[in-house]
Amino acid sequence: MVSLRDFKGKTVHFIGIGGCSMSGLAIILKNLGYKPQGSDIAESAFTNKLKSENVPFAIGHDVNNLKGASLVIYSAAIKPGNVEYDAAKAMGLPMLERAELLGQISRQFKTVIGIAGCHGKTTITSMCALILRECRVNLTVHVGGMVDFLGGGVAIGDYPAFLTEACEYVGSFLKLSPTHILINNIDDDHLDYYKSIDEIAQTFAAFVSLLPENGVLYANAHDARVMKVAGGCGRRVVTYGFENADYMAQNVSYDQMGCPEFDVVSAKGNAHVKLNVVGRHNMANALAAMTVCSDVFGIPLEAAGKALAKYHLAGRRFELMGEKNGVKVIHDYAHHPSEIMACLNAASRYPHHKLWVVFQCNSYTRAKTLKDKYAVSFSEADMVLVPDIYPGRDIDRGEIHARDLAAAIGAHRPCEYIPTFEQISAYLDEHAAPGDIVVTLGSGSVDRETKKLL
Repeated sequence: MVSLRDFKGKTVHFIGIGGCSMSGLAIILKNLGYKPQGSDIAESAFTNKLKSENVPFAIGHDVNNLKGASLVIYSAAIKPGNVEYDAAKAMGLPMLERAELLGQISRQFKTVIGIAGCHGKTTITSMCALILRECRVNLTVHVGGMVDFLGGGVAIGDYPAFLTEACEYVGSFLKLSPTHILINNIDDDHLDYYKSIDEIAQTFAAFVSLLPENGVLYANAHDARVMKVAGGCGRRVVTYGFENADYMAQNVSYDQMGCPEFDVVSAKGNAHVKLNVVGRHNMANALAAMTVCSDVFGIPLEAAGKALAKYHLAGRRFELMGEKNGVKVIHDYAHHPSEIMACLNAASRYPHHKLWVVFQCNSYTRAKTLKDKYAVSFSEADMVLVPDIYPGRDIDRGEIHARDLAAAIGAHRPCEYIPTFEQISAYLDEHAAPGDIVVTLGSGSVDRETKKLL
């Protein structure tokens, strides 16, 4: 087993350093006394963060980039065939996969809070980070998205605690050493890796089993699978929700833009909260963050609520991309049926005449396994447009096509298959009217493709 501690003060090379998680981990390593460097195929907002932190990197993969490296880090996106990966193997350089590195970093902190769940973890983690920052708890944070007030996906602190997004994909979070875990939900996502929802739930239970005897689980009281895991974990459990929970959101109302206002009620005190982000799901996310910050760090609920009034969603979360011909265009990372329904419920409260939705599924496996759920996920939309499937890491085996998704959705809501975003742009130019909104959904390249609509 390669031990990170053996490479302190030495050069650590990241293949794919421009990714959100990888760039953040490189910055954390620098703060811990290592010498990170790396390479990627293109610059990004995250490489800009690396520049500001004086972490060197090269654009383009090349064997020469490995010069001086004592340890090589690679992500799940880096496969055999990558010139740097293959060269590192041939040279016998010690190598660590990204999830293993994150796990070893977590073992260097006394307190480790893992924010987990199939949906909402980036938002909850970044909300926790803002509350703690505003309340002068300066700890190290690792988030799986672009967070404006962090200038990236990482914050460095001197408080002996580590707050990290804990991803369930390929069981990555099983590498962590958590003392506190929050699970927001357990859903049938990543079925390209997991065989069933039962296997997913078992993996979350295995994650919770990593808690020490004095560890704490924070559980969404309204998710049956989460509560089943909580019931058998043998650790202290703190619940949050809208009723019958330790921390509750009550007296809910919405303003004209769809932003919620509510009271938080708990044995540790009460607070009134007004958010500047839309949707019931983001109110639940805020309640989850307040629960963690109150219970772990003793943050007063009123102070947490005031901090969240400054919160704006992480990149690709109900992000206003621009406006054309009086039509606002919004993008959201939602790609699972549950996320789509939550997003469109929020969009329905946003001022508009007609709600257009452009949904690009990001996986053939996801399209095939979740087709029937996608079919009934667009009840708030006036019209759904479906372009070709984005393959991502998946392979087209000819088992499903975007036309099949469009037909399934079309049985419940008006829907059309339009292959490309260029064609969708022309369609919207002809049919959308001032005062309408267009919401583009998906986790692949949809954010970049959305710019074509503008």
